[in-house]
Amino acid sequence: MKLDIYYVDAFAESVFSGNPAAVIFSDLNDETIMQKIAAENNLSETAFIKQNKGTNHIKWFSPTTEVNLCGHATLASGYVYFNFINQNEKKITFSSASGDLVVENKDMFLELDFPKDRYSEVDYINQVEDSIGVKPIKTYLGEINLFAEIENEDDVKNIKPDFDKLINLEGQGLIISSKSQQFDFVSRYFCPKYGINEDPVTGSAHTTLIPYWADKLNKSSMTAKQISKRGGILYCTNLDDRVLIGGKAVLYMKGEIEIT
Repeated sequence: MKLDIYYVDAFAESVFSGNPAAVIFSDLNDETIMQKIAAENNLSETAFIKQNKGTNHIKWFSPTTEVNLCGHATLASGYVYFNFINQNEKKITFSSASGDLVVENKDMFLELDFPKDRYSEVDYINQVEDSIGVKPIKTYLGEINLFAEIENEDDVKNIKPDFDKLINLEGQGLIISSKSQQFDFVSRYFCPKYGINEDPVTGSAHTTLIPYWADKLNKSSMTAKQISKRGGILYCTNLDDRVLIGGKAVLYMKGEIEIT
């Protein structure tokens, strides 16, 4: 079996930045093989897209498990589709475990149309402080992640989590975020439960961050940065039930997997 594979840096202006994802368009059905490929790639996510009668069904795998929603690998999949699968199209809809997800080629950047997270305030302030060494202002639990607002941008940048403690928190992972001087807000995302201590740029986390900061800043359009070591800029729009997450992507490598 031979599979074309693309390595794409998502939410990146140039290679070696943003969040790398692997993308495979194929008829592969074996989830065990998918998981093994994702583990071999050892990237935060590998996306598998199966095209069937006009439907593009997408699945995402971290090195250790399948995930229900991944923004950067969906952006990367859109990039591969527009540049290598169908250069005449400007929009693609992926069916997924989280419903239909749209990627639109805006020429200046690609834009994700994702469902908005539903979150509520919870009191995990002490647990989060014990895990990251900084006391958050408030904590919230969404459909996927735990989210903590931090007082200032420098604290977000300098936090060094205790991953042995963080792995025991509620939610898939922990989002931390604050207001920013240069951007509307900044964030970081930690997900050791899924084999990702820190994710470089996390589109799915912004399904929580966008509505939160839109309400707090009274703005519907915002620019954000995830301030991991690699970093990435996201162009954000808050809608009624959806969020738009824009970013650039660049190809790092195209290759072929051969499984004998």
